Amino acid sequence: MPVTKQTCKMKKVLLVLSLAVLGCAFPIQVTVGTPTLTPTPDRTPTPTQTPLSTAEPGTEQNPLILALGPAPRPAAEMIEAGEFIAEFIQSRTGYRVVTVAPASEALLVDALSKGNAHIVSLSPYAYVLAQENNLAAPLLARVRDGEVFYGAQILANRGKAFTSFYDAVRDENAATPPAALQQFQDKKACWSDNTSPSGYVVPLGLLKQAGVQTRSEAFLAGHPNVVRAVYAEDICDFGATFVDARNSSVLEADYPDVMEKVIVVWRIPKIIPYENISIAASLPFEMRRVIQRAFIDLMLTPEGKSAMQKVYGFDAVQVIEEAAYAEFLALVKASGLDLFTLIK
Repeated sequence: MPVTKQTCKMKKVLLVLSLAVLGCAFPIQVTVGTPTLTPTPDRTPTPTQTPLSTAEPGTEQNPLILALGPAPRPAAEMIEAGEFIAEFIQSRTGYRVVTVAPASEALLVDALSKGNAHIVSLSPYAYVLAQENNLAAPLLARVRDGEVFYGAQILANRGKAFTSFYDAVRDENAATPPAALQQFQDKKACWSDNTSPSGYVVPLGLLKQAGVQTRSEAFLAGHPNVVRAVYAEDICDFGATFVDARNSSVLEADYPDVMEKVIVVWRIPKIIPYENISIAASLPFEMRRVIQRAFIDLMLTPEGKSAMQKVYGFDAVQVIEEAAYAEFLALVKASGLDLFTLIK
């Protein structure tokens, strides 16, 4: 079905009416025709709540809810692009699809737990939170620079008494994590920031898995700053960054010997994901596959690709399975950090 201004206007009216019929469990504020999720007192997902409707999902009585990218005040072009995506999925699958605009990712996860969102884009941490509560199944992973995952590294100054267990020629580590990382016991760590997957959370999880307890830590607001601190020797004993922050252009002029002086002690392989498109785990498996196919077809059109970029920031996607996230999930959980403090 082609998307016209008249279609969008009718969709906005139908959306408000549909949500009113469904009796949503969260307050809704209509903004330019698209409802916005508003805060609820309980920050903990409650996946056992009563469904909004007993009707078959994807019907007029119980439409599938497509959540736009979290934004306190979604832009008009995002709302319009979201309606285009919903209309495209509806035309390809036959399922009734409406849109909502969550104000934050915490509210998005909460909505997913209450059946108030079915098709969502999740950041890596939000996906871990959803997976822990059996709320979502991944459909498509975001591709950036041709990759679905990226790696991290633990760095140290060559002048310090640390042994590197990373073989750059083979691009592999030459020991087990406990054996290689015990040398950081009671040492001071430099981290990028307190939400960075590669510059804090995943390396911290790896150290804790290996039974290593650091003495203290410093957050330096950026991966190049971590490299600078390791280079300086007297700020921290070791640091963590993405691969390979040592090549950053902002370091080139002042630190021409950085690759020689700052060594990789341990390389975490490409296990850190970008965002994904997930679907509510409560929906039938066959429905997941049909919607996944619709998104793939959407990305094959210039209009669809543009809409996905406006709503979620995706330029390319790749089919993904839950098992691909296993190592990342394990390390995030091992970090012991509160996931709610990591999502926006």
